[in-house]
Amino acid sequence: MSFKQLLGEYEVRLDGKGRFRMPSGLLTQLGDWQRGNFVINRGFEKCLVLYPEPMWNEVTTEINELNLYSKKNRDFARYFFRGASEVTLDSADRILLPKRLAEYAGIDKDMILTAYSGRIEMWSSAEYDKWMEEEPIDFSELADDVLGNVGAKEKES
Repeated sequence: MSFKQLLGEYEVRLDGKGRFRMPSGLLTQLGDWQRGNFVINRGFEKCLVLYPEPMWNEVTTEINELNLYSKKNRDFARYFFRGASEVTLDSADRILLPKRLAEYAGIDKDMILTAYSGRIEMWSSAEYDKWMEEEPIDFSELADDVLGNVGAKEKES
């Protein structure tokens, strides 16, 4: 099952117990699935990633196919799964952010959620603003490097 695309950038705030309310825009996109489980994990940058369970299952299926006799693959799997935690929406559409993960991402109060490709990145507002300031000078050049050959193999076939 391929999980649908999620979109948007949302500002949220942790309450005194370390919970945040899932924005209504994301709840709408999640549709009937919104009462399901999520998995939260460390991201590749200093952020967290919130995966709807179907997307988490897709990602972990790929990782579980790695040859774990290879040290590089074992290291990747360990780093990827470190801190992964199941979380669920409560009756008020809130998620409790695990303290250790919040500390890793520097999230203490204000947070930005940015959704793409079936997942939701969770950034401290300060870290997100810092990351946005480091946006590539030439986004067009980056797009060409990343997407310039997309479809080229299909044309060759």
